[in-house]
Amino acid sequence: MSVKLIQNFIAGKLCHPANADKLSVTNPATGEITGEVALSSAAEVDQAVQAAKTAIVKWATTPPLRRARVMFRFLELLQQNHNRLAEAITKEHGKTFEDAKGEVQRGIEVVEFACGVPHLLKGTFSEQVANAVDAYSFRQPLGVVAGITPFNFPVMVPMWMYPMAIACGNSFVLKPSEKDPSASLLMAELLQQAELPDGVFNVVQGGREAVEALLDHPDIAAISFVGSTPIARIIYQRGTAHDKRVQALGGAKNHMIIMPDADLDQAASALMGAGYGSAGERCMAISVAVPVGEETANALLDRLIPQVKTLKIGNGMEPGLDMGPLVTRTHLDKVSAYVDSGVEQGARLLVDGRGYVVPGHENGFFIGGCLFDKVTPEMEIYKNEIFGPVLSTVRVPTYAAAMKLVHNNPYGNGIAIFTRDGDTARDFVSKIEVGMVGVNVPIPVPVAFHSFGGWKKSLFGDHDIYGPESINFYTRLKAVTSRWPTGIKEGAKFNFPTL
Repeated sequence: MSVKLIQNFIAGKLCHPANADKLSVTNPATGEITGEVALSSAAEVDQAVQAAKTAIVKWATTPPLRRARVMFRFLELLQQNHNRLAEAITKEHGKTFEDAKGEVQRGIEVVEFACGVPHLLKGTFSEQVANAVDAYSFRQPLGVVAGITPFNFPVMVPMWMYPMAIACGNSFVLKPSEKDPSASLLMAELLQQAELPDGVFNVVQGGREAVEALLDHPDIAAISFVGSTPIARIIYQRGTAHDKRVQALGGAKNHMIIMPDADLDQAASALMGAGYGSAGERCMAISVAVPVGEETANALLDRLIPQVKTLKIGNGMEPGLDMGPLVTRTHLDKVSAYVDSGVEQGARLLVDGRGYVVPGHENGFFIGGCLFDKVTPEMEIYKNEIFGPVLSTVRVPTYAAAMKLVHNNPYGNGIAIFTRDGDTARDFVSKIEVGMVGVNVPIPVPVAFHSFGGWKKSLFGDHDIYGPESINFYTRLKAVTSRWPTGIKEGAKFNFPTL
């Protein structure tokens, strides 16, 4: 198999970083090296930023309607290339092709929202706030902005950022994950076909040096990041120290509370999809089941065990699968080590997916679904975000105990409750200290015209991502108070102006 070189995209052209180190890109289903990604230096990052800085001069003053037309053309191209993007995801990330198509679709929905930017950027006007004085406000773009994105959604998460940033009049520099970078260049190609001016969207491949160069660069006004909490905290601290606007979305430990009155068949099905879909490599995956009461727990596990044991696992390009491999051998070893620690610390491993082998794909990075019972908050498998197909069951006696468990957790990204009782659901939605809440919905990712963001250690910064919050993040407000000559003659006034 030929090995492709995955390059940068700067000022409308593919370019290879000079004297760059390279990392191998693998197909997780086979373990084969399919590409090499060049790691950009600070010099290459500066090249991209300068291209974006040059492009912003005209793009920022391009009428929003014309910017929207670019988004409409991009939208059409995305729809035409839906399967092509999904295939690129599956072959480098490993998720099933159907799951990858769903990822692309959720990204497309943000582009659909961006097509409405002329309406979204409308300002406000107040006539005659004082004698012959009018007041109005409007939003203007920040300038050059950047996005640093993770491996688990190589199309969707970048689309959470750049469509709205660009539609708002900014230019953009994307630093995608080095684990699955090919999709970033496909998106750049489609934006170019949509007649986006060169330099408005740029891609720099790379690792730590590229990230640090983006954080420190004086010409970048804002940084968007999605990744683990330790890195999100560093991104936020370093970016804001350089006077940048930063939104840094971190990790999660998402719970699903199952009340005794819940439809347990529905709850079990929801847990299967939310816990094991995309092999658990989702920041909104449910990794902790919290059944209320022993009877609820036993009945739930009776439903889960046979389903976990019969998960259909294989090469993500094959039809009819539930799960593909994990993204890299290193990540497979990390997830397996977490399962080891759960056993060592006394959790009961009901289904053991370690050592899973797919015939014909013996070198792939596979693990089967793992299901734990009798997990306690002190265990590593509860405290840490595993990012794999590992579901932990924490039994609690009451609804109040379930709430306490969640509130004591340092993360606050997503949560779900399954119940038939409206009073319980309403109380839960009102009081739970989590940013995204589902009621009989296992993965409550907001639609594109709302905004996505967790609480506590799951988000650093003041703005959620995409949706209406993206307008606030990618623009700044300007307020104007004006008076035109009207024949009014007034002398100097030395007191603070009031109405």
